[in-house]
Amino acid sequence: MSTATQPGKVRIGISGWRYTPWRGVFYPQGLAQRRELEFASRTFPTIEINGSFYSLQHPDSYQRWHDETPDDFVFAVKGHRFITHHLRLRDPRIPVANFRFIAYYRGRLRGSSGRSTPDRGSRRPGA
Repeated sequence: MSTATQPGKVRIGISGWRYTPWRGVFYPQGLAQRRELEFASRTFPTIEINGSFYSLQHPDSYQRWHDETPDDFVFAVKGHRFITHHLRLRDPRIPVANFRFIAYYRGRLRGSSGRSTPDRGSRRPGA
């Protein structure tokens, strides 16, 4: 069983990889921006794809990201905001199916999908 699919394995990583303030601090001075994912994926075992929250990414992007990372690397693909914020997770079957098809196109990504939900205040009764 590959390390990417071991049940119960905990991975600690970062949320995204394109941050200008990290250049010359986390990323070596002079590292080309196009190589930041390659560098980060060899430092951390997992990275969350934030861009999938804001817009549907092209399957070619997922393919490229897959190809730039090691075989045992795992992405966490953040669920699209249409599903989490607009639909508020109500009847998300078709949008989730579309999202998963694009994100996991031909099985090129390994990992999970995450959700970011809008803050609705306290859920405690009487609070």
